[in-house]
Amino acid sequence: MLERLGAIGEASGPLRLIERADPMLAPGEVRLRVETCGVCHTELDEIEGRAPPPRLPVVLGHQIVGRVDLVGDDVPADWIGRRVGVAWIASACGSCARCRDGRENLCPEFRATGRDVDGGYAEYAVARANFVHPIPSALDPVAAAPLLCAGAVGWRALKLSGLRNGEVLGLTGFGASGHLVMKVVRRQWPATPIYVFARSEAERRFALELGAAWAGDTWDEPPTAVDRIIDTTPAWGPLVAALRRLAPGGRLVINAIRKESADRARLGDLDYARDLWMEREIVSVANVTRADVREFLAVAAQLDVRPEAQTYPFEAANTALRELHERKIRGAKVLVIGA
Repeated sequence: MLERLGAIGEASGPLRLIERADPMLAPGEVRLRVETCGVCHTELDEIEGRAPPPRLPVVLGHQIVGRVDLVGDDVPADWIGRRVGVAWIASACGSCARCRDGRENLCPEFRATGRDVDGGYAEYAVARANFVHPIPSALDPVAAAPLLCAGAVGWRALKLSGLRNGEVLGLTGFGASGHLVMKVVRRQWPATPIYVFARSEAERRFALELGAAWAGDTWDEPPTAVDRIIDTTPAWGPLVAALRRLAPGGRLVINAIRKESADRARLGDLDYARDLWMEREIVSVANVTRADVREFLAVAAQLDVRPEAQTYPFEAANTALRELHERKIRGAKVLVIGA
């Protein structure tokens, strides 16, 4: 449980393991016995105050896979025993213009799992039944967890990029989301070369292992101009670097909930003629919809897309977060909580 905000590097770690009463249900809710929960960079933003929870203490975690073991009023009893997932979107109002238009990710009453409501770094988690997602039988709990956020938000970013088969795709940063986007693109758009920009040499090697056509440092010059770039970094500097690599008419999609303000000093000069002219576009990704999550789960099952995942016991949540903060990343990180 997160009880106070602070630097992730503290020796004791930001989270404390506690015992508490099993959560009870309101009408329309289900309780999950949690099997796995993915570890996401957004949790670092919460802990360090860039995207602070509205209340403390709070249970983090928004890539939850588990079995329904209790249902509230208005939920059929045959839900018990189902394996389902819970993603970042915990709820939306359902009645505003954005919700009615299929853009519930932009709802002014959007609530996030593991931030606005307790999440999945726990043995049990509660969610609204109409905001949980059936897990395809082909996906085991470790494979499924990263698909609920890293995969789903990557899928949304890919759709917003407007990528067409044969265009050059750039990925800035190569963590959980980036490597899942690569796996999908290599199956769905086989004629598309993928260039990866990453500060970490280990991430660049990993990208080449998974089939990148080229991998270089953030500011390196790629073999050709890039048509679409998806940025998943926590920093500002890579945005300027990405703009300079875009082809005329290209699009940069920023897939990050926050950027670390300390990096602004390294942002560099943004030159209009060089970096934005020629109809280059910038689009940001805000949250996900339920449709994004369910579409990506189906795509992953159909295309046999599985994350490269490092697993940690529940008690090692602080270790997983610290390694994520230190950029010790090879694919996704997943806590294994229950059998």
